[in-house]
Amino acid sequence: MSDPVSPDAAAKAGGQPTRTAAFEKRLKQRYASERRFKFFGLFAILVSITILFVLLGNMTINGIGGFQRAELQVPVDFAASGLAGDAETMSQPSAVQTLEMQGLPQIVQFSAEQAIGEAGAEELSEDAWREVADDLRADPALLQRQETFWLPASGDLAMGMDGEGAPEMQALAAQLEREGHLAKRLDWGFLARSDATDPQQVGVWGALKGSILTMLVTLALAFPIGVLSALYLEEYAPKNRWTDIIEVSINNLAAVPSIIFGLLGLAVFLTIFPNMRSAPLIGGMTLALMTMPVIVISGRNAIKAVPPSIRDGALAVGASPVQVVFHHVLPLALPGILTGTIIGMARALGETAPLLLIGMRAFVATPPDGFTSPATVLPVQIFLWSDEIDRGFIERTSAAIIVLLVFLLVMNALAIFLRNKFEKTW
Repeated sequence: MSDPVSPDAAAKAGGQPTRTAAFEKRLKQRYASERRFKFFGLFAILVSITILFVLLGNMTINGIGGFQRAELQVPVDFAASGLAGDAETMSQPSAVQTLEMQGLPQIVQFSAEQAIGEAGAEELSEDAWREVADDLRADPALLQRQETFWLPASGDLAMGMDGEGAPEMQALAAQLEREGHLAKRLDWGFLARSDATDPQQVGVWGALKGSILTMLVTLALAFPIGVLSALYLEEYAPKNRWTDIIEVSINNLAAVPSIIFGLLGLAVFLTIFPNMRSAPLIGGMTLALMTMPVIVISGRNAIKAVPPSIRDGALAVGASPVQVVFHHVLPLALPGILTGTIIGMARALGETAPLLLIGMRAFVATPPDGFTSPATVLPVQIFLWSDEIDRGFIERTSAAIIVLLVFLLVMNALAIFLRNKFEKTW
C-alpha cells in the first residue's frame, strides 16, 4: 500500500491536492490537541487568578479589622486638672515623664470614671494616658481647655465587643456601645507604633523600619558585589577548571536553603560582632549572602545577551576593554541585572528563618535608631504575632501582612521603574 500523498506534494506535482482518510484523521488529531492545549492553558490561568483573589480577599477581609481598634470616649478637663506646662516644656524629651509625675495617668483614669463609670474605666488600656501625653506634646494649648479623646480599650473589652470572651464583658461592651462611649475606629497609630504585649497597642512601624534598614544593607552589599562578580566571570575570567568550579558553586549557592545562610551568619558575623545581635547590619549581611548568587546568575545572563557587535564596534573606534564593559556592555545589560535583583530582594524581604537564627525575633518596643540598633523585620513580626495566644493578634497579623505586601509592591515598582528607565534597544 502506497503512502498517502500530502496536499503540498500534490500541489507541487501540478494536480489537485488529495485528502486521504489518514491525512484527515491526523489533521483532526492535531486540531484536537491544539484545543486541549488552549483549554488547559486557560484553565491554569483561571485557577491561578482564583487562588490569588482568594488569598488577597481573605487577607483584606481579615486585615480591615486589624487597622481598627476598640476605643473608649473620654473627655478630660485639663483646665481644672492642675497640669502645668508650656510649648518649651512639652518640646523636651522628658515631657512624658514630667506629665506622668504631675499625675496625668490618674487624671485620665478619674475622667474616664466620671464619663463612663467605674466598670468602663477599668477596661481602659493601661497605657492609654501615653496617647494623651503625645497629644499634649503636639498641642500644648490643650492644657487650657477640655478635650475629648478616643483612647484604646483593653483587650478583654475589645473581645467582648466582637461577641467573644466572658458574658459580663460582652454585656458591658454592648452597654457602652449603645451609650456611644465605645466604638471601632480606624487606628492610624498602627502604622506609627512598635511591638507591644497588648494587641490594642501594637504597631508595625518598628518592624517596617527594621525591614527598610535591613534591605538597604542587603542591597548595598549584594548588588555591587554581584554585578562586579558577573562582569569579571563573563568578560575577564579565563575559561579553565577553576572558573568552572566557581560557576557550579554559585549555581549551587542559589539553591541552598535560606536557613543555612542563617547558620553562617550566626557562626561568622555574630562571632565578629557579638554586640550586634538582632541588628539590621547583621541581618542585611546575612541576607546579602543569600541574594548575591541570584544577582550573579541573572547578571551573567544579561551580559551574555549583549550582542558581540556592540563590543566589536566599541573596540573598533578606540575604546579600551574597560570602557567597552562599563560604557557599553553594562548599561545595556543593566535592565536584565535589575530584573534578577528584584527577584533576589523580594525573596530576601520575605525571609524569616535566617533572621530568627541571628536573634531578630527579640521583643523590640521602640523603632531602631540606626543600622546597629536592636530591631526586627516584618516577616518575623508576623510570625511572632501569629503564635500569640491572644485572639486580638489575629487581625493585627493580617493587617501586618497587608503592610508587607504593599512594601513589596512599592519596592518592586521602584525597581521596575529603574529597569525601564535604563532599558535600551539595539
